Order: sequence, then C-alpha cells, then structure tokens
Amino acid sequence: QVQLVESGGGLVQAGGSLRLSCAASGSISSIIAVGWYRQAPGKQRELVATIISGGRQNYTDSVKGRFTISRDNAKNTVYLQMNSLKPEDTAVYYCNFRKYYYSKNYDYWGQGTQVTVSS
Repeated sequence: QVQLVESGGGLVQAGGSLRLSCAASGSISSIIAVGWYRQAPGKQRELVATIISGGRQNYTDSVKGRFTISRDNAKNTVYLQMNSLKPEDTAVYYCNFRKYYYSKNYDYWGQGTQVTVSS
C-alpha cells in the first residue's frame, strides 16, 4: 500500500553531517506519525526521532541537539538532518510511516540506508 524509498546515507568523518531523505508513494492517508529508526550490527533496532500528527517532535536522548527531523507534506517526504556525527551513530537507518486505519496501526518501512561515521 505504501512504498518508502530512502537516500542520503554514506561515509562521513566524526563531526560531519548527513541528511537522510525518505520519499513515500502509494496509498498515503491516515498517517499519524513518521519517524526514523536505526540498527547497529549485533544490536536491536532503536527509535531515533519521530513527528506525531500535529507536528510534535520526539528524539532519543543520544541524538537530542544534534539531529533534526522534518517533513515536507507536499512531497510526502521525511528528512533527518544529522550534525556533529559520532562513530556510535554508525548504523543502518530506516524510515517509518505509521497509519491508523479501521482501528488498527499499520507500519511501513524503508529499505534502510547505511550511515558510517569514521574516527
């Protein structure tokens, strides 16, 4: 129903910046939240940042003050601006769109994009 295509990952030195993009297509309706998650090798997937309906933003403590999530509703695209990157930010980053429809939550995920931060 919903297809998400991510871009913007790559290699960067510590202290550098990257901007991730996630473009949605398909049945885009009843979206109640969008966000970014990440998963490092051997670790569980964790929440990075979200935007809830109404515009409220939430960040995990480890990225607060360094990362900024934003959304362009006209383009159905969500962004993650990452500044002051650290080696511990190295992970595969996944975008997520959550839909609430017929009293159920539906989650759609991007394919993942690799972010590698070198020392």
